[in-house]
Amino acid sequence: MGALLWSLLLLLQEAKGFSGDDEASEEVVAVLQESINLSLEIPSNEEVKNIIWTSQKNLAEVMPGREGQPATIIVMDPRYGGRLGITEPGYSLCIRNLTWEDSGLYQAEVNLNSSELYITKSYDLRVYRRLSKPHITVNSAISEEGACNISLMCSVEKAGMDVTYIWLSSQDSINASHEGSVLRTSWRPGDKALSYTCRVSNPISNSSSRSIHVGSFCADPGYPEKPSMFCVLAKGLLLLLLLVILAVGCFMCQAWKKREMATVRNLRRNRIKLRKKEKPGPNPV
Repeated sequence: MGALLWSLLLLLQEAKGFSGDDEASEEVVAVLQESINLSLEIPSNEEVKNIIWTSQKNLAEVMPGREGQPATIIVMDPRYGGRLGITEPGYSLCIRNLTWEDSGLYQAEVNLNSSELYITKSYDLRVYRRLSKPHITVNSAISEEGACNISLMCSVEKAGMDVTYIWLSSQDSINASHEGSVLRTSWRPGDKALSYTCRVSNPISNSSSRSIHVGSFCADPGYPEKPSMFCVLAKGLLLLLLLVILAVGCFMCQAWKKREMATVRNLRRNRIKLRKKEKPGPNPV
């Protein structure tokens, strides 16, 4: 039954002049510098004569092995030298160490020994990089109305194509989201200082930034932030320590001066005593 259906499919392809151009391409996503298999589904009762792979130009030819021997592949495009292989059974094409340039359309033309017909399959290969942690750049300005306008820009190093940016915030325990790499918001004194996180994703990975508290970027003389209890306590302890150091320094300075003055007085007394001893008495008559 399976062989009959396969034969009918081949006849329909021949009747339509089937070349693969009318067939929708299978979308395949892959990771940069990793490997991908472009799979084929060939019935086991069909003998394959050869398979021609193309991508913009002739890519490779696959020749099935005889009497249990493995299939061989002849690489025609030097860009793929040493990076192509065949996965058996099925003759799927394996591309190793993927590069950005490997993205694009691929087509397999399978020629069968049983007839002059051939079947084709097309692929749309898209290569992506695993996303790194995004970085947020913040710009703020005070408007004439007194509001602090904030612009948050999310960026990812070597992001590539098809990257989606979503901003997440928490307000009143309800998660709010905003799409796009740039988020604009405003803040006034007394408002709840919200925190925002940028989440980026592509077809193979996703990553999130650290949370950004927007209120901290409006802390200028016109927008004094209320200091936290920890900051107040730390400043108080620092001031107390400075006062203790100053008091100890003054005490030591006074003690040193008193000791110096006592030493000077002792020296003066000793000099006076020596002078009295050395003073001669009256001459005898």
